[in-house]
Amino acid sequence: MEILLNPGPVSFFLLFVLASIVMIWRLGALEKRGFEGTVIGTLIMPYCSGISNLIFAYIMGRTGESGSIVLENCLVNNVTNLTLLLGAPAIFWSLKVIYKKEKVKISMQEQKLNYLSLLFTIIAMLFFTGAVWALARDRTLDFGDGLVLVGIFLFWQVLHLFEVLKGNVRKKRRIGLATIFDLSLIIACAWGVYYSVEFLVEWVSRTDSGLFTFSKIGWLSGLIMVFPNAILAFYYAKLRRAEVVYTSQVGDGHICIPMCIGLFALFSPIEIPASFELGIAMIAGAGVLHFLIIAFLGRLPRIAGIALTFMYFYFLYKGLLV
Repeated sequence: MEILLNPGPVSFFLLFVLASIVMIWRLGALEKRGFEGTVIGTLIMPYCSGISNLIFAYIMGRTGESGSIVLENCLVNNVTNLTLLLGAPAIFWSLKVIYKKEKVKISMQEQKLNYLSLLFTIIAMLFFTGAVWALARDRTLDFGDGLVLVGIFLFWQVLHLFEVLKGNVRKKRRIGLATIFDLSLIIACAWGVYYSVEFLVEWVSRTDSGLFTFSKIGWLSGLIMVFPNAILAFYYAKLRRAEVVYTSQVGDGHICIPMCIGLFALFSPIEIPASFELGIAMIAGAGVLHFLIIAFLGRLPRIAGIALTFMYFYFLYKGLLV
């Protein structure tokens, strides 16, 4: 009761988690209305789990803070998605995109389509990461760089939007009132995410003690904002929907790189932080590892999940604790 009457960081963190859970809950309904498999993971889920990163970038831009903070937030978020949030579920369930002998609800043809779509999504993630690295070689991201990054992201989203529309035509489905209701509820939850993120950023800026210092806000915000992604990963891994687990985590990375970084660069130049090279190397390395494992094995085995989890803690140690 005291927490409700005197809201503090715990209350706002709970609001952030609750709003994120409700958004993800409605994804299950959207999936049954034409947004299926890898498409929902690439087109819909990233906005629900990645909206906090967009809001964080907006708050930093509105308050005139350095773009380096936004870049750190995006790098930490992407590394966490590709290592811990894919590695940890694989330790418990072994993420299988192709089920060769086991009986599952998804047909073999659909599994193969999901398999190809997933490989395509990973390649896109590597392309986006490479684009950011190439544009940042002069140690800054300016307006022109932002246009390039936002442009390639929008092209990627339009591509998937037309895939959804084509699928709806083939299956004679249409977007109805129920879908509009779910989207409206997601927007309402987005307001709760915005309100909670704004408070938590302000609270960290006032605390300035131990790990909770504004100088580490990029890292701390990146860690906090992966909670919706973690819920998605473990929920769909338990349902044996590895293709959704994968595309939701990789797709969330598309929101950060290139969308968040590109949007911020449109309004204010971003100076490249010292952690940039480590973050890019971790993202590219994990991306290549995932591509090779899925391409040749069709699954992420437990041993690979353990290796990815150790990679994450190494990244955390080097960037946050050293």
